[in-house]
Amino acid sequence: MADAMVERAQRFINLTYDNGATLGISKLEENGVTGWPVMYALTRALQYEMGLTSLSNAFGPTTLSTLQSKYPSINASTVPSANFCRVIQSALYCKGYDGGEIDGTYNERVQSAVAKLKLHMGVDGVYAGTSLEPKVVKGLLTMDAYVSTSGADEQIRTVQRWLNARYVNRRDFFVIPCDGHHSRDVAKSMLFAIQYELGMADGVANGNFGPGTQAGLKSHTVGLGSSGTWASLFTAAMVLNRRDVLFGEFTSTVRSAVEEFQAFSMLSVTGVGDYATWSSLLVSYGDQTRKGTACDCVTKITPARAQTLVNAGYTYVGRYLYNPYPNGSLPEKQIQPGELETIKAYGLRCFPIYQTFSDSASYFKYGQGCVDASNAVEWAQAHGFKPGSIIYFAVDYDAMDGEVTDFILPHFRGISRTISENSGYRVGVYGPRNICQRVTDAGYAETCFVSDMSAGFSGNLGYPLPTKWAFDQIATITIGSGDGQINIDNNMASGRDLGQGDFNPAAGITSGLDRDLDQAKYRAPLLADVQSYLTSIGVPESGGEGWSADGDWVTYGAVTTTEAFNHVLSADWMFTNLARTLRIRKALIQAPVLWELRKLNPLDALADEAVKAGLKDDSSTGWGQIFAWVTIQARNYCIERGLLNASPLTSADTKAVWDQLQDPEYNIRSVAYLTMYNAHQLGIARPSLTTGLADTQALLARYNGTGDKAEQYGRELVGLYQVLENYNALSRV
Repeated sequence: MADAMVERAQRFINLTYDNGATLGISKLEENGVTGWPVMYALTRALQYEMGLTSLSNAFGPTTLSTLQSKYPSINASTVPSANFCRVIQSALYCKGYDGGEIDGTYNERVQSAVAKLKLHMGVDGVYAGTSLEPKVVKGLLTMDAYVSTSGADEQIRTVQRWLNARYVNRRDFFVIPCDGHHSRDVAKSMLFAIQYELGMADGVANGNFGPGTQAGLKSHTVGLGSSGTWASLFTAAMVLNRRDVLFGEFTSTVRSAVEEFQAFSMLSVTGVGDYATWSSLLVSYGDQTRKGTACDCVTKITPARAQTLVNAGYTYVGRYLYNPYPNGSLPEKQIQPGELETIKAYGLRCFPIYQTFSDSASYFKYGQGCVDASNAVEWAQAHGFKPGSIIYFAVDYDAMDGEVTDFILPHFRGISRTISENSGYRVGVYGPRNICQRVTDAGYAETCFVSDMSAGFSGNLGYPLPTKWAFDQIATITIGSGDGQINIDNNMASGRDLGQGDFNPAAGITSGLDRDLDQAKYRAPLLADVQSYLTSIGVPESGGEGWSADGDWVTYGAVTTTEAFNHVLSADWMFTNLARTLRIRKALIQAPVLWELRKLNPLDALADEAVKAGLKDDSSTGWGQIFAWVTIQARNYCIERGLLNASPLTSADTKAVWDQLQDPEYNIRSVAYLTMYNAHQLGIARPSLTTGLADTQALLARYNGTGDKAEQYGRELVGLYQVLENYNALSRV
């Protein structure tokens, strides 16, 4: 929401600093909305007013030390200039406090706002009065909140304010947010607090969970009746891990919560804050000396290595379904021939992982999720994993929370939809804690495999162990010797996924399946050949006349040949996925969709409007111009034959199905299922990779019904099928 005083702050920056040129930035948008661009501008303005010549968005060591040496306490008598004061006033408004009109005067309103800010930060006892201290200024020029925000936990806010109050005067401790939410900065502040209480000096304490911190914690076990600073720190860590306790003393309620946390995290249930529990509360990987019962690796499980794993107490082994770089530095990353038989023979159980190039936000999108799911299913079947196996799809980078919303969740929606509709497998997610929690919360994965070794990931720092974790990756170790030596990631196992201990015979990847069209090479010539063929049968680039699906002679051409072609190629991944899943030629799905798009006519639009208005129950609709009642029959047939995992439909679902047919993906999938159903109606073999031209023509004709017009439809469409198939075949090579 726009704020008039924030807008005034933006205008102050623009007017005073030559529309940002003096500060080395672009002109601020005067929209009254607080954000990082405004805070960066104010930080640069403060640096400029202090006489710094190298300006930066960061309120770093130079800015802080300059402020500490020149202006250790800013008030009405020490504020160096009117513009310096205006920067402070503007920042107060951007933080939601009364900045006193941005008039360059450190007046009573400013003083009252500063006092309130320090109270909210929890530092009012350390920094008494209405002066501004350098660390408070640093906190002021961030987007951190010091009041409760939406969904805040007041116990977390109590912890945040306590940490600020106790440690703000230590050199490397800076004011943390007091918004009632755990975060990366709060997690880091806890480690500084532990180190300070262990007696580490400024400059030695670094916020890392290193050997000194670990050694110190081993002598600070807390339990029932403990009080004082160490009990406060331990209960603070419990609160930050979303455990239902009160910050402060170690009570019987805390002990019960500790026992629950230990059981959930697969720690020894002792009811005390021992080293292992401290570790799991403070860093994502916890005590890395813990002995797990699960592991994952990028090398083949040979008999010798299997024996090493058994001897070391491992039960579960994570192995990769696919290796995008088989000739690279990890040639055995993918499950190797005979490997699953070895795993079974030694009493081990395997959980499959699917990973390709999942290391940046640009990879993740809905369509790619669908493709990954289909490919993973093919490889799982090829290796011999039985239905019911959970496949873990990897997110192997530090995704920010906004990226999870915009990229990761749509990707897993595609995975979930594809897996649930077209296979007997189940979905898991591999990645940092935040990703795992959000994907499982969205219902797109059943369990998760947590990449907790990456403790510095923003998706791990400040997030508790996900509620549905199955495997928790905590350390890379080498075990065994000689031929049995193997490098593994040591994982804890919760028991939510038992992997697979028995496998179908390895079948290998089916050869000859369709691939995505090589559009760089074939798009232009394919379009030319489609245009040439359609013109030869009386369908020009635009316009034309012919019989509609309802038996009317109509003028069509609402969509040109090029536009219809572009629509089909925009969904090429979807046609490929369906063809590979159903083991048919994708031209068999493409041809009727392209044809129906090209032949859309005014009567089609009128029929659709009649259904929307409630004047008709049904109409042929969407990209493939399918009736809802036909879709229901086709989908039910595929459900009965195990080709589609879904609930059967009835006539009562007609309108709901018709509505879904407006979605191109649902429509195209229905075209594919109708093709399978049409073979049943014709009494011919289900279409396959080797279906002959005569049966293909019969299937295409049946798409239009029966009778002479349908026969003509089939004769015309089989030619289009052949044009599409010619180029699909070239892409299969």
